[in-house]
Amino acid sequence: MLAVFTLVYTIQIEPYWFEIVSVNITIPQLAPAFKNFKIVQISDLHVDTSMNRRKLDKIVQIINQQQPDIVAITGDFFTYKPDFVSTNLLTNALQKLTPKEKTIAVLGNHDYYSDPSIIRKILAQSNVLELENNVYTIKRGLEKLQIAGLDDYLMGKSRLDLVLAQLVTDDVTILLVHEPDFADISAPTGKFDLEISGHSHGGQVRFPFRQPDVLPPYGRKYPLGRYQIGNMIQYTNRGVGMIPPAIRFNSRPEITVFILNEEKNS
Repeated sequence: MLAVFTLVYTIQIEPYWFEIVSVNITIPQLAPAFKNFKIVQISDLHVDTSMNRRKLDKIVQIINQQQPDIVAITGDFFTYKPDFVSTNLLTNALQKLTPKEKTIAVLGNHDYYSDPSIIRKILAQSNVLELENNVYTIKRGLEKLQIAGLDDYLMGKSRLDLVLAQLVTDDVTILLVHEPDFADISAPTGKFDLEISGHSHGGQVRFPFRQPDVLPPYGRKYPLGRYQIGNMIQYTNRGVGMIPPAIRFNSRPEITVFILNEEKNS
């Protein structure tokens, strides 16, 4: 009986049991205009192997209910080459997002295993800005917040040098990159205040009181949650989708809500 319940739970319950994780980020020198700036992050949708319209509609509903300033998507839209059905599912979902500023995305390794040209076409049609080794600057009056994005590191597509060349000011900068362990490269530059990633799925199956047993390359050191690496905060989202086998245990699908604040005076 327990085995049957566990099987049903891992297939039919936990994968649909979204956890909204609120993360307060205190950043030195955050411009006052960006106090309480809200970023909602999702990652690893894997639409073709773990999604249906009901599940995607729920994700979109949760995101829009947070009233985010920006939506950040950190890669792995698909697992394999998408078909007509999964392409339409993703396009329709992305077009329903309603951030105040912008929806921003980077690609992940599975996006290159599938077909990045198809994904880029979907993003363009859905008014989603892909940061392909680029920087997007949000301005409020004379104050700025920089959102940087790296193409996939595991696939050898990331060009940190191109991003750093665009960071000519000391404005607060947030980095989107699919693989969380890239933090060991980005943090020492001293250019990034927060890095947000996905990739690891939090292990997807995680037994209590220990690290996940199965983790992907460049997702093993910082597999889930918050880490402090020098002066940079690294946050790894558990993702909303799955790769086969399509089960989750003790690793609920996650929608992360970041709220930025100024450093508190001591």
